[in-house]
Amino acid sequence: MKIAVIKEIQPGETRVALIPANVSKLTKAKLTVTIESGAGLKAGFTDEDYQAAGATIGTDRPSTLADAAVVLTLCGHGDALIKLLPQLQSGQTLVSMMDPLANPAVASILAEHQINGIALELVPRITRAQSMDVLSSNATIAGYKAVLLGAANAPQLFPMMMTAAGTLKPARVFVMGVGVAGLQACATAKRLGGVVEAYDIRPAAREQILSVGARPVELNIEAENTETKGGYAKEQSADFIAKQQAAMADVLAQQDVVITTAAIPGRKAPVLITEAQLNKMKPGSIIVDLAAETGGNCELTEAGKTVQHHGVTIIGPQNVPASVPNHASQMFGTNLTNLLLLMAKEGELNWDFEDEIIRDTTVSFNGEVVNARLRDLLQLPTLMTDEPEPEPENAAASNEESK
Repeated sequence: MKIAVIKEIQPGETRVALIPANVSKLTKAKLTVTIESGAGLKAGFTDEDYQAAGATIGTDRPSTLADAAVVLTLCGHGDALIKLLPQLQSGQTLVSMMDPLANPAVASILAEHQINGIALELVPRITRAQSMDVLSSNATIAGYKAVLLGAANAPQLFPMMMTAAGTLKPARVFVMGVGVAGLQACATAKRLGGVVEAYDIRPAAREQILSVGARPVELNIEAENTETKGGYAKEQSADFIAKQQAAMADVLAQQDVVITTAAIPGRKAPVLITEAQLNKMKPGSIIVDLAAETGGNCELTEAGKTVQHHGVTIIGPQNVPASVPNHASQMFGTNLTNLLLLMAKEGELNWDFEDEIIRDTTVSFNGEVVNARLRDLLQLPTLMTDEPEPEPENAAASNEESK
């Protein structure tokens, strides 16, 4: 079975779907890997590195994709997918991030083109799938880099210092939303010497906050059903959010750096910091809004921009993992490799839909949208069977011959 890795199409994307170490593991499993020439250069991996690991180098995209059963790329939605689709062959399997909950039509598009689609954002949050969880990998990097962005833009140093010129007080850092990104932000800010506080509506987050050396902020506002089955914070009512914003104003007014990470899969990010709250914050304070790409946790955040308001700097970074492409590619590639090794049996993809991981991540199969969550979002009728028809052997080859 041939696996093809293409050079990323999305502008600004510096990562690559597999690194040479991943190629070695896949070739040992009797899979073949072809890398489009130059695909890994921005992440620090040369064509020679891939060849030494056992990969074949495709001189261009058509030769890379030819006869491939599986195509790997980081971005498989939006303009990147539109540009890639004409180059794919019916029966091939596309494995990538697809943003399917926000854009469920991606499953319909792939099904219409007879492309089997696996959306990496849908990897279930179960113990067995932790090593395949690209969202956690991306969030780890984002939390770390958010603190560095805050420190680089803050007008003061993070740690307390006793100098001949006097004692420098440590920076106060506040993290809003304590999932994977938030916990990493807390830990990184603590390592840099900041006084770190954090808030999350989920009761279970209190112990997690303490575990990384931060102090939990408690607002004494009751909330019900704060956590989804997948471990994410659940969207709250407008009344709860209004009370939360009012109680949070005094907390925000004391901070030097605020990092917001609150996100709801497939939905616009909740607004946690209003313009009125911004007006009460200290001049020179910094907000790093990791939810900028989905609307922002701060009312005045602009995705991809740094804006000033009332003396406060609001940073809205986009695609943070791409700012550290080497390690980000290593983490992403390892997640992908573990998923492929789960699915690959005797050199072929095994579509075992009784396996929760395979069932939940597959969005399209044999020309049909098969993911139950996406069918519901698309208002499609429930499938008559829970298990799609098995893929015919050598599907890519047979479909190509029938053209």
